[in-house]
Amino acid sequence: MQDSRKTAGILAIGDELLSGRTRDMNIHFLAGWLADRGIRTGEARIVGDDKQAIASALNAMRAGFDYVFTSGGIGPTHDDITASAIAEAFGVSCPINEDAKTLLQSWYEVRGEALTEGRLRMAHIPEGASLIKNTVSGAPGFQIENVFVLAGVPAIMQAMLDDVDHRLDHGPVDYVVTILGQGLESQLSAGLVAIEQALYGVKIGSYPGKTGKGYNLSIVVKSLDKDLSEQAAEAVAALFRSLGSEPEMVRGAKRPDEAGQKG
Repeated sequence: MQDSRKTAGILAIGDELLSGRTRDMNIHFLAGWLADRGIRTGEARIVGDDKQAIASALNAMRAGFDYVFTSGGIGPTHDDITASAIAEAFGVSCPINEDAKTLLQSWYEVRGEALTEGRLRMAHIPEGASLIKNTVSGAPGFQIENVFVLAGVPAIMQAMLDDVDHRLDHGPVDYVVTILGQGLESQLSAGLVAIEQALYGVKIGSYPGKTGKGYNLSIVVKSLDKDLSEQAAEAVAALFRSLGSEPEMVRGAKRPDEAGQKG
């Protein structure tokens, strides 16, 4: 089965992510959110608050994927430079967007607060971009061509996706089966390769570690074809049984971190 689904890249921005001070949650969430809409995430990157690094990474990713999602760096502080970096990447100016300014004025007026110079920074939007609604803190994100620019705070980023969803071409979703069992990856590796080769269109991932169900190994099979996934799952189960372990099957999307972490 030919995979015609749209592809996406994710670019997380912020020195705090690279220093280890802040743990990124947005890549994890976005990858799952996109998968649920039949969009394949092909790459994720993290870059610091450096205009050239942001622009360079963005230009590479927007040329290679149907969609690019960025998170972080669109707030009111001096190091929030994402909007200007993206404008530079596209070769456009980044003036105050009057619609964004109006949204911000209304947001703060309702709360009895002033639209300060710092807050007005969030109204600078690259020329030609359309706004993305922000129902949590008022300051909009934006879309320019195939790039969606979102906030770094997870709750705000996730809320912005409500205004992004209808802009994307959804595709078919993988049918996923996770097989939990006891064994070593090295004991199953040859068999897993053979299953992938025999069932074209199936992808298999192996994830050692605690599963929360008393097993030490999770094998995840997925395919756009439900029957192929089920065949592969049964074949993996047979591998576990050959090791003396009776496996458990879990159907439906299951993130690798919920079933062990790949080293």
